[in-house]
Amino acid sequence: MNLFRNVVFVAAIAGLVAGVVLACMQAYATVPLILKAEVYEKAGDGHHHDHAASTNNNATSSAAPADNAMSSAAPAPAEAAAPAEDEGWAPADGVERFAFNVVANIVTGIGFALILVAASEFAGGIGNWRQGVFWGLAGFAVFTLAPGLGLPPELPAMPAAELLPRQIWWISTVAATAIGLGLIAFRKSLPLAILGVALIVAPHIVGAPQPESFETAIPEGLHHQFVVAVTLTDLVFWLVLGAVVGVVRGRFTGTATSLRDSFA
Repeated sequence: MNLFRNVVFVAAIAGLVAGVVLACMQAYATVPLILKAEVYEKAGDGHHHDHAASTNNNATSSAAPADNAMSSAAPAPAEAAAPAEDEGWAPADGVERFAFNVVANIVTGIGFALILVAASEFAGGIGNWRQGVFWGLAGFAVFTLAPGLGLPPELPAMPAAELLPRQIWWISTVAATAIGLGLIAFRKSLPLAILGVALIVAPHIVGAPQPESFETAIPEGLHHQFVVAVTLTDLVFWLVLGAVVGVVRGRFTGTATSLRDSFA
């Protein structure tokens, strides 16, 4: 019971801090770009897809909410006569939207912190904030950088492939990258290191699912800014998450043996 309590406590504190930091960064870096994209979305025909459920806007970066229901700029008379589609509830812009974004990022942060703490404990534990930073970089590479190479973050009104194939590719890429990095970092063997590199590269050789058409009303420059902003905010998120895990674990468990030993 102590083991479970320690893991949850460390993850909760780290996820809370990192989630709040991410939400604040998104408010200045990514949310304004999403709001700009929504203007193009409402002004143009757009491409209907479930942006909120998109897996490549992952964990961290896609917590910023957006109203992604497409609307036609000049519907034909028959279309205008059709009943309006229920777009569902969405938080109002401003304080309400920011508050829901904070809550979503905190929940996401705690989830990723649980994964980070569990994985690091089996590898010996994070002893200080410096080790936490390296673990945070690994988390960034696994959950943001690797899947983002094939499925970059999307703005509203951007085309995307079917959701299920994207989810399968994203999960497979994350798993292969994590295993590959583990083989390279913790197995001092050339054949295993080569296998690790092969696992990291394999999903990108297969390729991520792509939409049938890339036509979109979103300017290329705006999308580029969004990808850069999401990548940088995710990087800071993972660095903060890893560093806080190292600090809290060090203070909470001291220099005792890693939680991994408790499983024995």
